[in-house]
Amino acid sequence: MENFEATHTAHDGSNFDTKIIWRTFWILLVITCVELIIGMFIAPHFHPLKHWFNILYIIFTCAKAFYIIAEFMHLGHEIKNMVMTIALPCLLFVWFITAFLWDGNSYRDLRNRYDRYYKESSTEKVQPSNEAKPEHHGEGEKPGHLE
Repeated sequence: MENFEATHTAHDGSNFDTKIIWRTFWILLVITCVELIIGMFIAPHFHPLKHWFNILYIIFTCAKAFYIIAEFMHLGHEIKNMVMTIALPCLLFVWFITAFLWDGNSYRDLRNRYDRYYKESSTEKVQPSNEAKPEHHGEGEKPGHLE
């Protein structure tokens, strides 16, 4: 009987702790609830401060992403060089996205400011014509056609 209890109570060496899982769950739940409250209820009502709420929302999102990476990818328990090997390319990817968005916005602003044709065509209103249009392509008089 003693041998039976020893074989069924011994574990395989893995340290499976549910406290860590529940702690992770509650931390992620709190951060998500704060993000939802900021994004849905607070930021839309404070228009002058909307940019600050957006920055706060991004900070909470980055904190949640960091915590998910640290816990679920097990990078919180790795050596510093391993973490940097994975984190730096991710940060470069975020920097690339930011740089491309910044450059695209700059191009759009310059095009709106200096391209006269684009500025004029964007302010023109298209007025529908009252002329009857031919039903089939090729019927009617063609522009520039001389008889």
